[in-house]
Amino acid sequence: MADVLKFTEDHLWLRVEGNRAHLGISEYGQAELGEVIAVELPDVGDEVEKGEPFGELESVRTVSELLSPLSGTITAINGELEDHPRIVNEDPYHEGWLVEIKVADEAELEDLMDADEYEEFATGEEEG
Repeated sequence: MADVLKFTEDHLWLRVEGNRAHLGISEYGQAELGEVIAVELPDVGDEVEKGEPFGELESVRTVSELLSPLSGTITAINGELEDHPRIVNEDPYHEGWLVEIKVADEAELEDLMDADEYEEFATGEEEG
C-alpha cells in the first residue's frame, strides 16, 4: 500500500485516486510531534492553496501548522479526529487521515516524493 503514497518535506502523505487526494501525517511526522491532543481542520468546500496553511495539529509538545501540498478544494474531512485526535498517532496512514482534496492541478503532484525518496529524506533529518 505504501507504494501508492506520495510525501512532502513537511511529513504529510497523500494517497491519490483519480482527481482526489487523501492527506495525512506520516509515521515519522506523528512520532516527531508526540501525542496529538487536538486537530484543527478546514471546512468542506474550502479552497486550499499549495504551500498555504489549512489546519493545525496540536500535540503535547507543540502546535504544528499544516501546509497544503496541493491547490484544490476540500471535499471531506475526518470528523472522527475532533473527538479522537489520537487516531493520528495510532493509525496515521488509514484511520488517521486528515482531509480529502479535489486536486486543481495534477502537475503539482510531480513535486512530491515517493516512499523511497521520503524515507531517505526523513532518515537524513534524523541524522542531521
